[in-house]
Amino acid sequence: MSTPAPDLPFLPFLPFALPDIGEEEIAEVVDTLRSGWVTTGPKAKRFEADFAAWLADAAGGPSAVASSELHCIAVNSATAGLHLALEALGIGPGDEVITTTHTFTATAEVVRYLGAEVRLVDIDPATLNLDPALVEAAITPRTKAILPVHYGGLAADMPAILAIARRHGLKVVEDAAHALPSSSAGRLVGTLDSDATVFSFYANKTMTTGEGGMLVCRDPALASRARVMRLHGMSRDAFDRFTATVPSWYYEIVAPGFKYNLTDIAAALGIHQLRKAHRFAAQRAVIAARYRAELADLPLTTAPQPPAGQQHAWHLFPVRLSDAAAIHRDSLIERLFAAGIGVSVHYIPLHQQPYWRDRHGLRAEDFPHSQRAYERMLSLPIYTRMTEADVSRVVDALRRLM
Repeated sequence: MSTPAPDLPFLPFLPFALPDIGEEEIAEVVDTLRSGWVTTGPKAKRFEADFAAWLADAAGGPSAVASSELHCIAVNSATAGLHLALEALGIGPGDEVITTTHTFTATAEVVRYLGAEVRLVDIDPATLNLDPALVEAAITPRTKAILPVHYGGLAADMPAILAIARRHGLKVVEDAAHALPSSSAGRLVGTLDSDATVFSFYANKTMTTGEGGMLVCRDPALASRARVMRLHGMSRDAFDRFTATVPSWYYEIVAPGFKYNLTDIAAALGIHQLRKAHRFAAQRAVIAARYRAELADLPLTTAPQPPAGQQHAWHLFPVRLSDAAAIHRDSLIERLFAAGIGVSVHYIPLHQQPYWRDRHGLRAEDFPHSQRAYERMLSLPIYTRMTEADVSRVVDALRRLM
C-alpha cells in the first residue's frame, strides 16, 4: 500500500497554460478594429508573408530556403489546415492514412472527413513519436499518406519517415501543431521535404492567434487548391473582390469548399507573436531544463531531450511515473489540482476513444508503448508567463507528493 501523500498549502491557482499577449498585439488588434476590415484581409496576407519570411530566415544551414518557395496559407485552425492539405492531395474514399495513436483526435478525424480510413500505429517508447518501423509494417496497397505528429515539440524521425514515403510512393503531411520552432536532423520543421506542414496557433500553443493555424507547402498547385477550398470553393477571395479598383463582384464556385479562413483580428495577434517566437522558445527551454535537473532523482521519466543539433519547441513537458512511484498518476493529478496547480494528460490515446476503438476493433495490447505511457503520464505547466517561483512551486509540489 502506498504511503499517503502530504497535503500541500493552497496558493492562487497556477494554470496549465496561459497565452503571452503584449501591448504590441493589443495595439495591432485595435488598429484592425478601427480599420473596418476585421475578417480575412490585409493583416491575414501580411501574416502569411511574415510567416514565410520567418521560416526562411530561421531555417538557414541545410534547411536554407527562399521565402518565395514557401506557400503559407492562414486558416482558422490546424484541424482545418490538415483537412485542406489532405483534400488537396486527393485523399478520399478507399484510401488509408497512417498516423499515431498517441495524439489528439483532430489528427485522425480529418482523414474521416474525406471518407478515407485511418491506420493507427504505436509510438517509440523513448520519444513518444510515431515509430517509423511500425509505419512501414502498416502500409497496404490502399495507403496513400503518412501523417506524423511532432509530439510535444520533439520532431518525429522525419528522415526515416520521408525515406519510407519515397520507397512506397506516399504523401507526407506533418502535424506540426506542437512544433514551432522544432527541427529534425538539423532542418527546421516547415522546410522539410514533406508535401505539407500544418502549425497550430491555438491558445495554449507556443505562439497564439486565439484560434488559428498555418498550412505550409512548396507545391503551387497544392497551395492553389487549398486557397480555393479554404473559402467555399470560390475562384476569388473576398479581400481581392472588395478591394479592387474596378467593379469585381463576379466570382465562380469551382468546388464545394469549406469556411476555414483566418480573420484579420486573429492575424493581428499572429504578426507580433511570430516576432517573439524565438524568445518564447528560449524561455520554454529554460523551464524544461529546470524540470529535468530538479526532478531527476524522482521515480519518474522526464520529457526526452532532442538529439544533438536538433531543436525542441517544448510545447509540452510530459513526465511518466515509474513503477517505483508511491503514488498513482490519477491521485497525483488530483493532489496537484487540490494544491492549485494545473496539469493535464497528453493524450488519452485514440485506441482508447470509443469512436476509433469500436470502428477499428482496437485493443490496448496492440499499442503497448502508447498505453503504458498514457497510464503513467501527466504534463506539467510550461509557458512563458511562468516565473521562476512558479516553476519552483511545481517542482516542490512534485517532490513533496512523490
